[in-house]
Amino acid sequence: MPSLLSPFVTLCLLSTCRRNKMPNPGEETPPSDCSDPESVPCRPRKARQAQESHDGDVPSLCPPQLPKSSPPPVLSMAELLETAQEVSKMTIAHEIVVNRDFKLQEVNFSPNSLESRVKETLHKAFWDSLKEQLSASPPVYTHVIQLLQEIKETILSLLLPWHSRLRGQIEEALDMELITQEAEHGALDIPSLTMYILGTMAMLCAPVRDEEVQRLQGVTDPVQLLREIFRVLDLMKMDMVNFTIQSLRPHLQDHSVQYEQKKFQELLAKLPNSLDYTTEWLHKAAAEVSASSLSSPSHPEVCGSPAPLSLGAVSSSSSIPSPMSVLNQGYMNLLRWEPGLEKYPETLLMDQARLQEVSGGNLLHRGRGSHSSRTVAKVNIEHASDFRFREALLDISNHVHQEVSESLLQLGYPAFTSDKSASLKGQIRSIAEDDNAVRIVIEQRIYSFLSLHLSPSAQNSCSLSKGLAPIQEELLEVGHRFGSVIHHNRQVYGPYYLAILKKVVLPGAEPEAGIDSF
Repeated sequence: MPSLLSPFVTLCLLSTCRRNKMPNPGEETPPSDCSDPESVPCRPRKARQAQESHDGDVPSLCPPQLPKSSPPPVLSMAELLETAQEVSKMTIAHEIVVNRDFKLQEVNFSPNSLESRVKETLHKAFWDSLKEQLSASPPVYTHVIQLLQEIKETILSLLLPWHSRLRGQIEEALDMELITQEAEHGALDIPSLTMYILGTMAMLCAPVRDEEVQRLQGVTDPVQLLREIFRVLDLMKMDMVNFTIQSLRPHLQDHSVQYEQKKFQELLAKLPNSLDYTTEWLHKAAAEVSASSLSSPSHPEVCGSPAPLSLGAVSSSSSIPSPMSVLNQGYMNLLRWEPGLEKYPETLLMDQARLQEVSGGNLLHRGRGSHSSRTVAKVNIEHASDFRFREALLDISNHVHQEVSESLLQLGYPAFTSDKSASLKGQIRSIAEDDNAVRIVIEQRIYSFLSLHLSPSAQNSCSLSKGLAPIQEELLEVGHRFGSVIHHNRQVYGPYYLAILKKVVLPGAEPEAGIDSF
């Protein structure tokens, strides 16, 4: 599976090493839908929602226990590894809840990659060795016995707890002690064993694997058959894991906020500096909101018009920004993040890839408008490298010029003069400039629309601004994804943000200042 953990884990471990100068939620298996769970294993055709609640598992985190100013403790290597494991659990649980499409997928290396060549070389060496053993006279069954043991363990791992009768049948049919004795006496019947294994796989596999298992029954070469059995068993294991993920998702959604808060609090206890970058992020947002409130008066948003990203610059006091406006400003700043210049907030590392995908403007590959209008809009909001940006605009200007020229010809109008052609292409290519008026307006309208999704109650209250109609469907989808991520993040880390903002925005303020909750 792709690494979902590396940013968070790496930041936690490296920050600790640098500063110290040193080198599952409870899982329940859903009940079977099969009428006779003892005789045949249940196929994962439908996930059932978990129903049990675990109230009282999570201690109160309001207010959270923010780290003290004392130096962080020196962690042993074992403690570092344990911390990484806990972060991994939290990250996986978060991914399952936030990403409704999350599932494990088979890793396919590039054919010419080093990983692919190493894997292919090692596999070829092993299977060639197995072929030599079985071709010897008399045959040598050392590798075959090892493979049958692994196949047996894999099949048993796919069984559900109530499949005790089937488990007993498999243990009896694949009795490794008996198989070893048969091999020693030259009486090992590999075809019979593989046929039993294929029959058991056919009962256990998900419907999507039926065809692959049936195809294996036509493979006659024992070496190739064993190799294919392992390949399909790997797919079946992945199916079972994804089925478990699907089954756990409703339960995790009910308890994800408390679970992530609990795990993050445990992380803070071990790594007290784990909110340094979050504090810097909020401090910058507070400064921007304060500067905005001084330069222009606060005003309510109007549908269809660009809104300031501060989203309500001040609280009841005319000179003090509200914590909500500061946090919203911080969230919007993530859409304009410049990698390498600033450290990403620790509380948002698990969503960094999702937020960068939104900021990258991946909205338009399924758009319904004309090709040229969608592409021009896309270029306006993408943050690609300067070379690729200008190269894309060059292609777009040529494409638009061709479309316009063909339209003029069809309508009987005079063709473009060289001056008009150069002017049209020049206007499109000038979008690459940071101060281009079209680019600024489109970007402002897009970000203003996305800012509406910071508040769940206001997500669908306003229509799109002018000029965004060609990408309406994509903007609505991205806005919903952006709002979902922010809403979940605010629920989990809101208490920590408030505690930090009390120091950053209103140091020493009384509770009635309006910052006790969002």
